[in-house]
Amino acid sequence: MSVSLEANQKCTQTDDDKPFLFTLADSLVLQRLRTELGLSCCQKFFSGAAPISSETVQFFLGLNIRLYEAYGMSESTGPHFMSGPRAYKLPSCGKVVPGCRYKMVDIDSEGTGEICFWGRNIFMGFLNMEDQTREALDEDGWLHSGDLGKIDEEGFLYITGRIKELIITAGGENIPPLSIEEKVKKELTIISNAMLIGDKRKFLTMLLTLKCCSDTETMEPTEELSGEAVQLCRQLGSQATTVSDIIEGKDKEVYRTIQEAINRVNSTATSNAQCIQKWAILRKDFSVSGGELGPTMKLRRPVVLKMYQKVIESLYQE
Repeated sequence: MSVSLEANQKCTQTDDDKPFLFTLADSLVLQRLRTELGLSCCQKFFSGAAPISSETVQFFLGLNIRLYEAYGMSESTGPHFMSGPRAYKLPSCGKVVPGCRYKMVDIDSEGTGEICFWGRNIFMGFLNMEDQTREALDEDGWLHSGDLGKIDEEGFLYITGRIKELIITAGGENIPPLSIEEKVKKELTIISNAMLIGDKRKFLTMLLTLKCCSDTETMEPTEELSGEAVQLCRQLGSQATTVSDIIEGKDKEVYRTIQEAINRVNSTATSNAQCIQKWAILRKDFSVSGGELGPTMKLRRPVVLKMYQKVIESLYQE
């Protein structure tokens, strides 16, 4: 699977330059795996409706399955941007669909702005809901998505967050949390979920959950660390097997490694206001049944803020 993952990551636009070793692995092993999964007859694979994690994308790339992103809204009759065999670039949502138009408004210094749609596919408005229609559609018929993103020089779209999720610090700095959270999870594979805190605060903090096993009957996350997390702990010299082992003893090796990962993320920040100053590990991972995640696995930030208010306040009082 690593051969396929590496080949797909290097050859993002076409299959022409993939090495012989990849072709051999695909014909001898990967085709059989796709058949066992019931996917042998699928011609194209698409992902939409909610953000997809980089881990999921990499898993499928390891099977030589490219997940093409489709981005749009119900109000735009589905996809307005799509990736495909000739328009594929990780971690983008592809390029605008032919016949559709887009523009970015309120663009900041980093090129991030609100994504707006226009075309014959855009709805006329909400039935008997004039106020909501005026919020969604401007005078020129542009649909305001409420999503933040940026377009690169090749026309690929990257989603960076939601306007409603935007953190505005006490100093007035606008910070999209999603990109920072993704960087933290990428730096440290033991992290399952990360949530940035800082709205109307003097500095940023972060809540972290660790990768844990789930109860086989209830599917609720337990405090037992996953095999991947335990393996990383052993590599660090830690003997922890549960979240409690790490939190209660403030496991030096794990805490040091997390702080080093946070430092690496902070080193890429464009300003001091975007640096994570403090963080805390929660005893339980987020879940749908617990209320922290929605049906599409999207983080429910207001719920988390309310559930872990005491933990958050302690970070700003210390």
